[in-house]
Amino acid sequence: MQKGIIVDDASIMRLREILQKEFSIVAEASNGEEALQMYNEHAPDFLTLDITMPQMNGLEALKGLLATHPEAKVVIVSAVGQKQIVFEALEMGAKDFIVKPFDAERVLKAVRRLFE
Repeated sequence: MQKGIIVDDASIMRLREILQKEFSIVAEASNGEEALQMYNEHAPDFLTLDITMPQMNGLEALKGLLATHPEAKVVIVSAVGQKQIVFEALEMGAKDFIVKPFDAERVLKAVRRLFE
């Protein structure tokens, strides 16, 4: 079973409910700094990364993560209306994105695709 980390300052419980049906959630973080620390600590197979967070936002965290772990599989979590930021994240190396409010099947599909 693939291991994942959820990084979100608000939607951790909802994402956990959806993802733990098929994946092992090994850690959770509420900002980008914690995300980088947790990634190094747990070496997950994937990470969901919210764009809007305190201290270090998702784009900053993505940049830092991919600088040290270019193989990282990251799914961006965005709110409706963040289309330009999502495109920027995909250009930086994120593999996919999901939009809040979450559609459970879309979330699972995005993470499954990381391993196809």
